[in-house]
Amino acid sequence: MTTRSDDATAGRTRRIYLDQTHLRGHVTGIERVTLDLFAPDKLAPHAVRIVTGGSLPGMIAAQHLGLPLHALRDRDALFLFPGFPPGPLCALAAERCLLYVHDTFLVTRPEDLSLRSRLYMSPSFALALRWCPNLFVNSRTTGEAVRAVCAPRARVALLRPPVRDAFGLADLPGPASLIPGGTLRILAIGTIEPRKNYPAALALTAALIRAGMPAELHLVGRVGWGRHAFLDDPAPFLHRHGYLSDAELRSLVASCHLLLSTSKAEGLGLPLLEVQHGGLPVVAPDDAVFREVLGRSGLLIRPEAPEAAARALTDWLAGSGLARAAAASRDNVARWNAAAAEDGARFHRFLAGDPAAYEAVDSTVAVQGAADFRT
Repeated sequence: MTTRSDDATAGRTRRIYLDQTHLRGHVTGIERVTLDLFAPDKLAPHAVRIVTGGSLPGMIAAQHLGLPLHALRDRDALFLFPGFPPGPLCALAAERCLLYVHDTFLVTRPEDLSLRSRLYMSPSFALALRWCPNLFVNSRTTGEAVRAVCAPRARVALLRPPVRDAFGLADLPGPASLIPGGTLRILAIGTIEPRKNYPAALALTAALIRAGMPAELHLVGRVGWGRHAFLDDPAPFLHRHGYLSDAELRSLVASCHLLLSTSKAEGLGLPLLEVQHGGLPVVAPDDAVFREVLGRSGLLIRPEAPEAAARALTDWLAGSGLARAAAASRDNVARWNAAAAEDGARFHRFLAGDPAAYEAVDSTVAVQGAADFRT
């Protein structure tokens, strides 16, 4: 490597106010990205000041009043928002605000949002996309979606999160052995909410059983918002585990054959990559984000057509898909992490004031006029 990045990293240091007001209770994908990608030691040598909320009222007060007041008092500091969108008054310091965007569902899929999200988060997010000049995204797919709704002159830069072995899966040999006539154990991870489309996962599992393949669906995740009829009268093949600790999830992963996602849309789908540390194959919808994230390592299906999806899965299993899965999954997560490391190096050059940090064509998403970051 050249010394250009080293020189930039050794340049200007800043105070960074890091918004962690959304960190309360269970840690899921967005929280893990905040804790891993934007940890104070990862942002060194910059001086990080963490802003917490402690409660829902505390979060609202910090986002709408506390952080804007810090911006007025500390006019040399940066403000990093890696979770929920900032309050509208943060626009007073727009050129010093950095917004990390996990997805655009708050403005593109209102039908899949809770009432609280529609009333509180969506308006702030829609406004932030118009006034914030520095937007960072977790995938190219998210970046393209952001570019369609943000201000024309905003920078939309790739900052893919590195995916660590959060559940300690690296020493697993790969997916559990599936003997002829044995039960296929399918894992699904994520909060139970409409966007995750778990009825489609149930329909696929039922189609496998009708086709003569014994199957179980193991669902990990707390119940979120919305009405879920399948919970009232659960199918006999559905096994709900609720929210599991990392150690408990590791044990379950070790006993399963594949991870299934039937989500209507994702910005990234972090668990898909996390389980690949254990060599577990992933079955996901044939959509742009899953093609980007999984490369050639996963089986892509159409969840809205369960019978066809079941045939594709049984054909894949008959073709020794499980036997090839461990190497393909681990190679894919290594590929992703290599790309994430390059994104991280550019981000650190950017924080240090390097005006050329995002000149590379592959580091931004359809930039029409990137904001100048030399305040």
